Amino acid sequence: MTIDRRLLAAVAAAAFVLTACSTGSDTSGTDEADSGDETAAAPQEAADIRIDVITHAAPGDSFWDVVEAGADQAGNDLGVDMQYNSSPEPGQQSTLIDTAVSEDTDGLVVSMASPEGLEASIRAAVDAGVPVITINSGIEESADFGAITHVGQSETLAGEAAGEELNAAGLGNVICVIQEAGNVALEERCAAAASTFDGEMNNLQVDNTDLAASQATIESELQASGDVDGVLSLGGDIAGRAVAAVQAVGSDAEVGTFDVNADVAQLVADGDLLFAIDQQPYVQGYLGVTGIYLKVTNGNDIGGGQPVYSGPAIITEENADEVVQFAENGTR
Repeated sequence: MTIDRRLLAAVAAAAFVLTACSTGSDTSGTDEADSGDETAAAPQEAADIRIDVITHAAPGDSFWDVVEAGADQAGNDLGVDMQYNSSPEPGQQSTLIDTAVSEDTDGLVVSMASPEGLEASIRAAVDAGVPVITINSGIEESADFGAITHVGQSETLAGEAAGEELNAAGLGNVICVIQEAGNVALEERCAAAASTFDGEMNNLQVDNTDLAASQATIESELQASGDVDGVLSLGGDIAGRAVAAVQAVGSDAEVGTFDVNADVAQLVADGDLLFAIDQQPYVQGYLGVTGIYLKVTNGNDIGGGQPVYSGPAIITEENADEVVQFAENGTR
């Protein structure tokens, strides 16, 4: 579409010159003044703009449903062609990026749980002139790969806040449950939480694609380590399973979590979860698409070279009720 408009603009400019010459008008002075001017390209129509959102979401993960909802709403509000795809496998996610570029996408919004696996594809997209905004994961690598900005939370700040919340609860021995192997953002959360937590913290690996097995793993750890008095989960779906695991083995361990869905918000409101660290995924989807739109239509680079923080927001029993209503709408 852009090529057609440029051709039309060039034809129109040529027609204007021919018309001016045929009239015999005195154009001396104006020709010299305008000799360096170039015909401006017509602005791109919103309906002709394609923005691809490509994440590392696993099927059925409620967190990413909220990210997609935000991206969908931004696409509807702006009137653009928003296309959402995902794969938890870095190789497949890279292929999705490459395919979108080959199909002349106007911009990419990408989560980078495994930055090294996506680096080549993202750099190639940027080199091809496709603007990229990263969301959720990969905040440290985003600018180096050539992205405009990163929309998400600082996992370091969020993790440190979680550690302080665990201290406030008086806990001394906590397991930090990582549900996606190799996800740098999750590893950063546990490391940052451990840095401010006054007690002992050990990591426990589970699989977010098999929630029943994940719960069983948490139960086994609680039974094997009788002095564990806290569980820190890193995702909304795992949070519910952690609460269920504690109840199943009769443990007195308290549970806190990162990330929010409707169930998490209600569990916090009911006092079954100590807290939830909310990175506000709806904001990530919405601002990611909006940022690309502004780049394509107005040349804007949001963030000023720095990340745009979507969180963390700390949800406790005191403020959970106001979050529940939005979570039930699928936007928190």
